[in-house]
Amino acid sequence: MKNSKVIFLIVGALVVGLGLGYLLFGRNQASQPPMDSMHEHEHEHESAEEEVWTCSMHPQIRQNEAGICPICEMDLIPAGVSASDDPLVLEMTEEAAKLAQIETTILGSTGSSNKELTLSGKLQADERLVASQVAHIPGRIEQLFVTFTGEQVKKGQKLASVYSPELVAAQQELLEALQLKATNPELIAATRQKLRYWKIPPATIEQIEASGEIQETFVLEAEVSGTVKKRHVAVGDHVNAGTILFDIVSLHKLWAQFDAYEEDLAHIKIGDQISFSTSALPGQTFKTRINFIDPLINAQTRTASIRGEISNTRRFLKPEMFIQGQLSARPRSTSQLLVPKTAVLWTGPRSVVYVKVPNTSIPSFSYREVELGDRVGDSYQVNKGLEVGEEVVTYGSFTIDAAAQLNNQRSMMNRSVSIKGVEAPAVPDYAASTSSAFKSALGDLALVYLPIKDALVETDAEATAAATKAFITQLQQINQEGLEGEASIHWEKQSRSMLAHTKRIGEAQEVELQRKQFDVLSDLLINAIKSFGIEDEVLYIQHCPMAFDNTGAEWLSTEEGILNPYFGDKMLRCGFVQETLDKNYQLAEED
Repeated sequence: MKNSKVIFLIVGALVVGLGLGYLLFGRNQASQPPMDSMHEHEHEHESAEEEVWTCSMHPQIRQNEAGICPICEMDLIPAGVSASDDPLVLEMTEEAAKLAQIETTILGSTGSSNKELTLSGKLQADERLVASQVAHIPGRIEQLFVTFTGEQVKKGQKLASVYSPELVAAQQELLEALQLKATNPELIAATRQKLRYWKIPPATIEQIEASGEIQETFVLEAEVSGTVKKRHVAVGDHVNAGTILFDIVSLHKLWAQFDAYEEDLAHIKIGDQISFSTSALPGQTFKTRINFIDPLINAQTRTASIRGEISNTRRFLKPEMFIQGQLSARPRSTSQLLVPKTAVLWTGPRSVVYVKVPNTSIPSFSYREVELGDRVGDSYQVNKGLEVGEEVVTYGSFTIDAAAQLNNQRSMMNRSVSIKGVEAPAVPDYAASTSSAFKSALGDLALVYLPIKDALVETDAEATAAATKAFITQLQQINQEGLEGEASIHWEKQSRSMLAHTKRIGEAQEVELQRKQFDVLSDLLINAIKSFGIEDEVLYIQHCPMAFDNTGAEWLSTEEGILNPYFGDKMLRCGFVQETLDKNYQLAEED
């Protein structure tokens, strides 16, 4: 039985093998063209054998066979990207475009749509309705009729009773003056006036004169209506004339005070209406008009206070409530072109979008630098670079940009390619006139830069800060003798900036703050090496396209292997070698 099972398995395997052989080779042989046409298709077979595979999430991965991405372990896909003669245009196959999930939007001119601003703020008491209730007579507080903060008072209401020895003496003088009325009538007028200075009511003075009895305590009355904001005295306290007893504020009218960023102030005018709400009163919306814009900017928050008034007769609104406002700012023009913010790639001062090339047999996308204006909702005003009717990529722009970068075409991360014969601005080249000593010193500077990079790879803030000390020392010891004219000015600017950002790395206590400064330091050092050259070292410029929210960032390394200082263990291998720097770099550039 065992032998029969073995024979059965062998026969089965032969049948399956013959079937697969027919499927893989039989059909090809049956449809094989004559020998005289083989040479015509020779190049097609070679190109098929050289198919490039890449990762849809990490397009920097390129290899000649299928497999998995070494970064994210996703299955590799055919690259499906072909280079165009125009360095601004990237061509893609239909399959590649589908895999990138590219979405586009046709731009259209809009009318006078307003710029919607969202403003945060608080309700505040109207400063013009705040008053201090003071004592008009010196003495001791015998009794308080208003005892707590927040209590409502009305004008004329009793606030406190005061025992005043000075008033007792003044009353005694008045009674004695009455006895001398016939001989010295002026004395009576003087004593009465003394009591009036202490704001003793005329009716009280008349009562003292009529009864002939001295009143030991006097009642202080509220001079305004409102809410007690603060109580300053307690029973038994001694007060002088002018001592503040209570702070009273009227809340029948409030200020709605908002913070506006300085870049939005150009769109805000006196008289603009703001609709606002507060979480304390869900479902209710209030409106106010701006009647004040602070002429000063807060140096810490970079905002200016704008204010409106709101009636509060029903007392539903209370000071210090947080409010959220919406303002429809006035447009600068009656017609404008808007581009969705999802279409824009940001890289420093530049803004980049990709525009679909019309009337092409395969999907083609053109690189375009644009000048943007104000943000309007989920879009930006276009000042320059786009026209009505053009179709822009609103989803998948970064994938297109990464593919263009890998094909050495113009991209957000690569501007050093020629455009229709015009060379883009390049790093200045002073290598030919730079001494070997200066180049060697620059190479040594790059070597003491590496420990900073390594510490960031380990996500170690303390080690990073410590590593900056050697870099600063080396930088300050570089002798720039031999550099003249523009070369000397360029080095002074680069070294001064490198010193400033390295110090900030050393002062920062958080790794993410150190990484932001390290990004700038790396760019400055790369620029310096490209400008002046190095002697013996071989350095690799490595690029991570996903750093800083897909803005991308570079760093230097002496090894080709990727150890990412911007993500550390989170994405240690994310990146690729962008360029190689050695003593022949400028010569290679000239070739």
